Amino acid sequence: QVQLVESGGGLVQPGESLRLSCVGSGFTFSNYIMRWYRQPPGKQRELVAGISNTGGITNYADSVKGRFTISRDTAKNTVYLQMNSLNVDDTAVYYCFAISAYSGRSSWGQGTQVTVSS
Repeated sequence: QVQLVESGGGLVQPGESLRLSCVGSGFTFSNYIMRWYRQPPGKQRELVAGISNTGGITNYADSVKGRFTISRDTAKNTVYLQMNSLNVDDTAVYYCFAISAYSGRSSWGQGTQVTVSS
């Protein structure tokens, strides 16, 4: 059973940083593409960043390019999202998402709240 557990969210001021973590279990981590999505209050869920199963390819939403960095540590079954220069528009629930590069099987984490406010 695929399980994803996010952590690292919280309340920060504009300009500050946070690092989100997502630990996976119940699957072969190195076979899965990992993504971070977010859902701002009252809005639809949107893709923030993705990383290939090998870690060699990353992609970002235009709104976070240059500020956010996605990475993965296969030894720890963990994907990270380093978020710098946070602003109020980054306030959202952030979700970890895993999808198999081979079968298409996918799963969501439960989400972690990030609030940017002065």
